[in-house]
Amino acid sequence: MTLLYFGIILATITIMEAFSWFFHKYVLHGPLWFLHRSHHTTRHGLFEWNDLVSVAYALPAVICIYHGLQNNMAWLVSIGAGITIYGILYFALHDVVIHRRVKIKYHFTNSYLLRLIRAHKIHHKHLGKNGSCAFGFLYASGKYQPKASNMV
Repeated sequence: MTLLYFGIILATITIMEAFSWFFHKYVLHGPLWFLHRSHHTTRHGLFEWNDLVSVAYALPAVICIYHGLQNNMAWLVSIGAGITIYGILYFALHDVVIHRRVKIKYHFTNSYLLRLIRAHKIHHKHLGKNGSCAFGFLYASGKYQPKASNMV
């Protein structure tokens, strides 16, 4: 059974990335642009309006974990854990590595991280609601892979 729950966690993380891509492209760069716009401008202070989206993402995780524990449904706890792990990965990769919201002095050389960073920089080239590309958070296609000379 433990393997099943681990599989549910991995599947949830994968589904969250697909959902986040769709939500980012069609909702954040659509009807919720008034919140997301703050992410495409210079941040003044610790938080931006776009951070409310992360709070909203946490709600289903809390609900799944709570109801799963209350009703002895390990599969539901696993879904909540997958959403939570996705959120942790999002914070670590997007907020810390890409946007350096937590100040770290580190030069990344890992090709996966460099691909994510490049894709996100290209996404942020467009300051407006329309015209962006690369809406994923944990996945960026090979076309965003920096040339070998840029990786050192």
